[in-house]
Amino acid sequence: MELRRGILPALRDSAISIGNFDGLHLGHQALLQRVDALAQGEGLERVVLSFEPLPREVFAPKDAAPIPRLSSLREKMVLLAASQQVDVLHLLRFVPALAGLDAEAFVRHVLVETLRVRHVVVGEDFRFGRGRRGDVDVLATMGRDLGFAVKTVEPVLVDGERVSSTRVRAALCAGRMDEAERLLGRPYALCGRVAHGDKRGRLLGFPTLNLPLGRKHFALHGVYAVEVRGLDGKVLQGVANAGVRPTVGGLTPRVEVHLFDWAGNAYGKQVEVRFCRFLREERRFAGLDELVAQIALDAQQARVFFAGG
Repeated sequence: MELRRGILPALRDSAISIGNFDGLHLGHQALLQRVDALAQGEGLERVVLSFEPLPREVFAPKDAAPIPRLSSLREKMVLLAASQQVDVLHLLRFVPALAGLDAEAFVRHVLVETLRVRHVVVGEDFRFGRGRRGDVDVLATMGRDLGFAVKTVEPVLVDGERVSSTRVRAALCAGRMDEAERLLGRPYALCGRVAHGDKRGRLLGFPTLNLPLGRKHFALHGVYAVEVRGLDGKVLQGVANAGVRPTVGGLTPRVEVHLFDWAGNAYGKQVEVRFCRFLREERRFAGLDELVAQIALDAQQARVFFAGG
């Protein structure tokens, strides 16, 4: 998959889906499948058109609580590439000039003149353009005049309800990892490069992999049973804390993973951490002895989970 930043001319006619694709849940995957089928049938380039930063981050009131991202830009790219249904991720910087384009100008200048669109695939509730005044009807009307077709994909339902990034986020924030997995079609995971930390875990008898978060706000907070991929070609099990580590005065959110039955140098390696089971909330302990005792209990609970208990 190729990444193109900015409004760069397409090399050939395309089938396009447009959106944030935060988390790449089952609803997003349905869009990609439709684009792939249309493109394969006509020899078109399969394009995802997305934005950075996300529009909601630009328009959010300054005093509003931040909405956690489900995936960093890197993670979104990895997920789209792994789908094998995307040729190009066309990433537009969501700046005032782009946000100020009316719906008609966006269609003419971005979709038709630049990206040579032949098919646009969107959800039924798709909105675009200045003030979100454009919708599927506007898009379809312009398509008839400008030579492209518009296809909508019905919402994907899980447990009788529509799959959405909002619903995935709610499941993760509540620790409902099984529900999140059903909505995503895979366990929720993050990717990151192992960085040097303060080495405190090693001194406490629980050495950790430290992963700085690739986003300002994270949907997970607490302690989890996890699987880690990317070290020695194995799937390793462990326990992870996602948060600020209040007992030791931490301020910056990070993920720290203690692996079971593994010792090695992981610094600088890119790993994937899959969150399999929520164990407890992060909390402040009276001291390090109490913290160490709780980590031991967390590790034992995670081992029991992986053993099928």
